[in-house]
Amino acid sequence: MSEFGKGCHLHLIDGSAFIFRAFHALPPLTRKSDGLPVGAVQGFCDMLRRYVGRDHGEFAPTHIAVIFDKGSHTFRNDLYAEYKANRDEMPEDLRPQIPLTRRATEAFNIACKEVEGYEADDIIATLARQAREAGGRVTIVSSDKDLMQLVGDGVEMFDAMKNRRIDRDGVMEKFGVTPDKVVDVQALAGDSTDNVPGAPGIGIKTAALLLNEYDTLEALLDRAEEIKQKKRRETLIEYRAQIELSKSLVKLDENTPLDFTLADLELRDPDPETLLGFLAEMEFRTLSKRIAETLGTDAPTIPEQAPDTADTIDDAPVEQPPFDPDSYVCIRDLETLGTWIGKARERGWVAIDTETTGLNEMTAELVGVSLCIEAGQAAYLPLAHRAEGDGDLFGPGDILPNQVDREAALSLLRDLLEDPAVMKIGQNMKYDAKILARTGIAIAPIDDTMLMSYAMNGGEHGHGMDVLSERYLGHQPIPIKEVIGSGKSQKTFDRVPIADATRYAAEDADITLRLWQLFKPQLHRVRVTRVYETMERPMVPVLAAMEMHGVKVDRDTLSRMSAAFSQKMAGLEAEIHALAGETFNVGSPKQLGEILFDKMGLEGGKKGKTGAYATGADILEDLATEHELPARVLDWRQISKLKSTYTDALQEHINPATGRVHTSYSIAGASTGRLASTDPNLQNIPVRTEEGRRIREAFVPENGRVLVSLDYSQIELRILAHVAGIDALKQAFRDGQDIHAMTASEMFNVPMDEMTPEVRRQAKAINFGVIYGISGFGLARNLRIPRADAQGFIDRYFERFPGIKAYMDDTVAFAKAHNRVETLFGRVIHTPEINAKGPRAGFARRAAINAPIQGTAADIIRRAMVRMPGAIAPLGTRAAMLLQVHDELLFEVEADAADDLVARATEVMEGAADPVVALDVPLVVEAGQGPNWAAAH
Repeated sequence: MSEFGKGCHLHLIDGSAFIFRAFHALPPLTRKSDGLPVGAVQGFCDMLRRYVGRDHGEFAPTHIAVIFDKGSHTFRNDLYAEYKANRDEMPEDLRPQIPLTRRATEAFNIACKEVEGYEADDIIATLARQAREAGGRVTIVSSDKDLMQLVGDGVEMFDAMKNRRIDRDGVMEKFGVTPDKVVDVQALAGDSTDNVPGAPGIGIKTAALLLNEYDTLEALLDRAEEIKQKKRRETLIEYRAQIELSKSLVKLDENTPLDFTLADLELRDPDPETLLGFLAEMEFRTLSKRIAETLGTDAPTIPEQAPDTADTIDDAPVEQPPFDPDSYVCIRDLETLGTWIGKARERGWVAIDTETTGLNEMTAELVGVSLCIEAGQAAYLPLAHRAEGDGDLFGPGDILPNQVDREAALSLLRDLLEDPAVMKIGQNMKYDAKILARTGIAIAPIDDTMLMSYAMNGGEHGHGMDVLSERYLGHQPIPIKEVIGSGKSQKTFDRVPIADATRYAAEDADITLRLWQLFKPQLHRVRVTRVYETMERPMVPVLAAMEMHGVKVDRDTLSRMSAAFSQKMAGLEAEIHALAGETFNVGSPKQLGEILFDKMGLEGGKKGKTGAYATGADILEDLATEHELPARVLDWRQISKLKSTYTDALQEHINPATGRVHTSYSIAGASTGRLASTDPNLQNIPVRTEEGRRIREAFVPENGRVLVSLDYSQIELRILAHVAGIDALKQAFRDGQDIHAMTASEMFNVPMDEMTPEVRRQAKAINFGVIYGISGFGLARNLRIPRADAQGFIDRYFERFPGIKAYMDDTVAFAKAHNRVETLFGRVIHTPEINAKGPRAGFARRAAINAPIQGTAADIIRRAMVRMPGAIAPLGTRAAMLLQVHDELLFEVEADAADDLVARATEVMEGAADPVVALDVPLVVEAGQGPNWAAAH
């Protein structure tokens, strides 16, 4: 063991930061053998692996340690009992993982250090001082602002998550002062996270301003009477003792007693047997394979799950070459492009990615196309890069030379991308399909790695390229911000230098192909091939066509509605001010809280961390049962939201070229299979209020056409009756009864002919509430009845229909045993939090109960949408499918073909479950047509 001295470089990793980052950034994971939470441990190990294996170049460590906190009580608690007193309790499923992260560090053969009574930051400060005095350098691996006081004199920080080094300038950017003044700034500004009091009313900016003028905190406090601003002057004088205490709390102890030396922290290679043994104990298959490959040894054998359990992907790619952005090819001529196209035809596949000037597929322009035929063999075809600005050889905005002629290149690509013998592979292929469609290319056939991941791992994690690359390839892609910049300096992709664009774009295609090679064989093993092939992949062309067609929205109607809403809001404001006895900003939660709880003295006021009362919808709804003012505020908020979110915003979304609104559907958003509409969201337009329904009046057809709406009738209740085996409900659906009246009759012993609207309304609330696992509290709020009565309704419901309670209990038990639930069509919905403790447990349980029902309903309408183009094809351009809103499909059709469309579409929708699932209840579709969406629905 060599002594630490000049030329040595010590890396100090903030262990707590790594742990909490891993815990919050990744979905929960349990060890399959015993259910022990290990998600944070897995993330921690992977972060250590990446950091230790990183090529640090000139910053490479010679010594390294991971520093942890030991216990929660330190000398600072003796100075100030309230120090960190406002911190939330550690999550129950994180607590048992803390000691495992210590073991993980030791398994990597990295020094793991902690000291009783001191924080990890104090140990880091002490080691940094010792290393600096010994002539070495220090890199603190953390982004914690509390450690920025240590920067300087050979000490820097490194944010491993953002791959960013923090030096003196970085500290100046954060605090507005040099590192030596950071402690003084924090003493003045305080820290709400650690409950450091500081000086009331003085934030970081003001603190920095004062310290840059007076140099030190002591000088500032001694000369406080010189400060011209009265409030600052009085605060500094009155709270001097509190400020000085705060400095004692935030200043790190650089003399923490240590029972080890710097030499003990020398970098050592891990022992393969120890490290892989620990990973095997944790059951980390993928991580074991990756690390074993790095260490040049065999991965340990870890028992698989039980054979009846749908597995998640855990196989690392086999013998793929390392990523090398410098090896990617830039295609500058048609001959080279032809060579790449020839190779793609030989392989029978090609991964592609389009680069554009923006994210809106209807307005973005194609800048270039990247291709990949084998892992590590990728190319970029620039088509429309432009000179960036002053200083370029070419004028700003000019097309740069040495790019292939756009039309000639697209002509060659069209033959390849439309060739049925070549599989085109993409990540979020719907985007690329729409971009290419605007150039006249109908890309097919396709595979989509995002949708493969979604089919296998819905509910487990996100499905974006960055997430998938890091999780399954162990590779962090080039961040887009490094390519186009951010903030005011951000540029569009056509202004990116071609060399930089090549590295970025070709890497995307390379990643996509590697993911495809990993995912494609897995679909069968995890038994989701049918889901992917019949409900995911076929949705791409269907949705692309719908989105590009768009829906016509009448701007004049929206403008009139906005004006009417403004008038109604003004009237409501006048009522609210009269009820309050004074004028105030109704849109200000702070001012509203003061009116409700300070002036009016209403019960239930709770202040948040900012000192303002909470005035969320749930609180106002409780108050509205007894007071008129909060009820009027709820009305005002509803109108305000309708105006800002729809009648105002929708006008901005009308495409000037088409005169229509083009929403975008996310196929891989909700874990249950439900589609999500964005930019704009057309699925959340309220329909329960008259004002909300009126917004649909602005959605209109072209002249000579009508809108047709087809909506599944109570599809989720029908599915519940089937899966829970409720004979009474199944028979009611077969007989076409009013299901809510029937439920009320069954529950409350009321004859059908004596049913009152109020009793039926209560039964309807229970019917739909039960599907979502509603609690007595939630039902009480919905019905505005006492909680005991609401719970009594739910208990009576389960007594009358015991099959529902059995379905719920069985579903939760299955989810806890297998960490997943399934729809009737085999869609796997992972439930990673089902074994969580605390507040999340209730949510996870309700989600698990609802997922098979909502997911089956989503599967049914997906199946209908996939079949619909073929069913209405005989109508040609006379009809088009425009929108999907959960259980509803909206069409635009020539008026004289409307009845034909209704017949064709109804047949498809009502038979969508066949032949895979034979439902015990019929699917029923309600159809309507009219001159606008509101009339059709």
